[in-house]
Amino acid sequence: MPKVLIIHDDRRYVSDLEEAFPDDHEIHRCHDTDLESCFQREEYDTVLLQVRSEKDLARLKRIRQNYAHIPVIVLGTADDTGLIVRSVKEGAFDYLTQPFNPAEVQISISRAMESRHLRDEIDYLRREQDIIYDFNRIIANSPVMKQTISTLKKFSRTDSTILMTGETGTGKSFLAGAIHFNSPRNRHPFIKINCTNIPENLLESELFGHEKGSFTGANKTRIGRLEQGKNGTVFLDEIGEMPLPLQSKLLRFLEEKAFERVGGNKTIHSDVRVIAATNRILEDQVHEGKFREDLYYRINVLRINLPPIRERKECIEDLTDYLINRISRNLKKRVKGFSGEVLSLFQNYSWPGNIRQMANVIERAIILEEEDVIQKENIILPELLLVYPPEEKQPITEAASTSIADNEKDLILKALEKSLWIQKDAAKLLGISPRSLNYRIKVLGITHPRWRKHKSAD
Repeated sequence: MPKVLIIHDDRRYVSDLEEAFPDDHEIHRCHDTDLESCFQREEYDTVLLQVRSEKDLARLKRIRQNYAHIPVIVLGTADDTGLIVRSVKEGAFDYLTQPFNPAEVQISISRAMESRHLRDEIDYLRREQDIIYDFNRIIANSPVMKQTISTLKKFSRTDSTILMTGETGTGKSFLAGAIHFNSPRNRHPFIKINCTNIPENLLESELFGHEKGSFTGANKTRIGRLEQGKNGTVFLDEIGEMPLPLQSKLLRFLEEKAFERVGGNKTIHSDVRVIAATNRILEDQVHEGKFREDLYYRINVLRINLPPIRERKECIEDLTDYLINRISRNLKKRVKGFSGEVLSLFQNYSWPGNIRQMANVIERAIILEEEDVIQKENIILPELLLVYPPEEKQPITEAASTSIADNEKDLILKALEKSLWIQKDAAKLLGISPRSLNYRIKVLGITHPRWRKHKSAD
């Protein structure tokens, strides 16, 4: 129940005010002489403070200095207009004057509560952000990952352009965020742009902005992401997908920290640190004429390759614990961990999609699992591959090939059963396209009466 503190000397005044309060609020009263002890006894969500003199203004200042997170609503009369204005300048959230309108009192209290909750949420997210992006808290149990984090710590202290390479799902976006939030630019924006998710004709406007009327549909001037990120960091994910004409404009920006909006001729300067990432081999793209050589050298100042999961298996157990905890909390389920069989399966799987794939597999398992420990039957690996530990790797014999096909068929059948034999839903569970699933169903000879009935009806 929200707690409201009223600081006022006139009991009749306070009684009139209390009658206008919502029923679900807990009301406390306090006198000026007992102010400090009141705040020490309880944690209040909102304070209503009488202001009618310089002494009351001093009291407001003291509350704002010591309890800045608590919104203060000033109470006065129509004759106290000057003091009320000064109170607002001193940080009062709102003011109320007699005679009280119950609706206005309730609206003011409601807005103050919303402000308090929003502030608390922002403070929580900031603390969470500090924890999440703390280099010392990043899971790095393997030698190769420890070396990677050590290198990123050094990179974060500079302003040079960074090129991050590595397979899809290795955590490039997350680690770019860690670099930013551990850099001198951490109080300024961190902006992410995925060059593959934005159509080619809109990517230039997304990066550099556009002027009103510069093209069909440009009904107003738009500020681009490089301008929005001034003094901060811009993360360009999948830079290898950027069209060649746009690469030259990006090169100029990196060299001069200047650009023009689409359709504009005014030069705009923006001090932005760029972190680029790709899962492609840029050297091959340069050789094939798909990526500018001069841009490649310009972004390849500080380079780091993020190792795939199969090269840092020492991290898998801690990674799964973290993902289970985070995903369970988001889904409001109480799942504690894996069975030993599942952990062994995770340790021996190659994870071609890396952390992103692992998170998807765990999320599906948590949704399907009805107990507090994830069992093997709820683990569906999208690529349907059997992976052997290094010492057991052998050429695939005919018998082994048959075993793989049987395992694949079994996994597909489980997905179909959980999806009530709706192929589209089963494909989503498996993490593959409906077309790929349909092809595998035909190859493996999987049938179901419902499908036959549907085909005969056609």
